[in-house]
Amino acid sequence: MHLAILMTNTDESDFADAHPKDGKKFTDLIQLARPDWTTEVFAVKAGVFPDDLSRFDGVMITGSPASVLGDAPWVARLLDLIRTMDAAGLPMFGACFGHQAIALALGGAVGRNPGGWVHGLTRNQILARPDWARNLPDEVKLYASHVEQVTALPDGAEVLSRSETCDVTSFAIDGRIYTTQHHPEMTADFIAALTEELAPQMGPNLAGKARASLAETSDMAAFATSIARFFEQAPRNGAP
Repeated sequence: MHLAILMTNTDESDFADAHPKDGKKFTDLIQLARPDWTTEVFAVKAGVFPDDLSRFDGVMITGSPASVLGDAPWVARLLDLIRTMDAAGLPMFGACFGHQAIALALGGAVGRNPGGWVHGLTRNQILARPDWARNLPDEVKLYASHVEQVTALPDGAEVLSRSETCDVTSFAIDGRIYTTQHHPEMTADFIAALTEELAPQMGPNLAGKARASLAETSDMAAFATSIARFFEQAPRNGAP
């Protein structure tokens, strides 16, 4: 399969420059499950969008420190593109910002986390299990870093999982949309480094809790397999 990766990460800091970009992270994630699949990265946060969606078997939308509620022109353009892809039946997977953008574009809502910043390893309880997610454990461990979350779902969406801090950590629509509030693409080394980078902003209490949570690692491989199976079974253009 050939997937488009819509890169939304706006971080241009020295920290970001010292680590792999999200295009590579998401390519590595899907190739963990399907080594022969290929990707093409579009820096939508810089106004670079695909001009021919028919070349792709599906789309992955990355995370970002930007807000889907912001007024940046590229965000509005991305929301329009999501609606176009949805109407065309192109399978979509979204993570964090991508999860929120898909929800907002299709009629849902996004708001601030009631308990503030969520960062570190999260435990997510499976509430519904589509066939593509049959390999996931009942409690899925994924890394998180977000201050906003989906507060209302689009019509037809089904909640797949929740956590103690977020009622919608994953949802699906008609077998052609799959999302997670979290960051399956982040490695243990990267989330540890990001925790130290963000520690001054988070404060000592939250930073300490985040560090402690990293004693365990995420279910990256299992989640990568669920994404691959999602794309393999997703209907295209309204037909299986």
